Amino acid sequence: MRLFCLHRVEDETGVSGNGVVAWGVQWPDGSVSMRWLGKTPSFVSYEGGIEHVQTVHGHHGKTIIIWKEPCVCKESPQGENNE
Repeated sequence: MRLFCLHRVEDETGVSGNGVVAWGVQWPDGSVSMRWLGKTPSFVSYEGGIEHVQTVHGHHGKTIIIWKEPCVCKESPQGENNE
């Protein structure tokens, strides 16, 4: 899984503001979960992955995805690799 933040360079709507507006995780299956920050925090999932996040929230380059260090998971008790 990979951690990221959504950084808004310019807020077109005046709702989210500029800077980091959300934190997210991309799961091993490609889906994404995201936690919005601010006055009305919320949680949303995107089955279509990071491409859907960029399409919906990218605002033509005014919002960018900044990837953080990869998160490495340890093996589960059943011996499955959960990276």
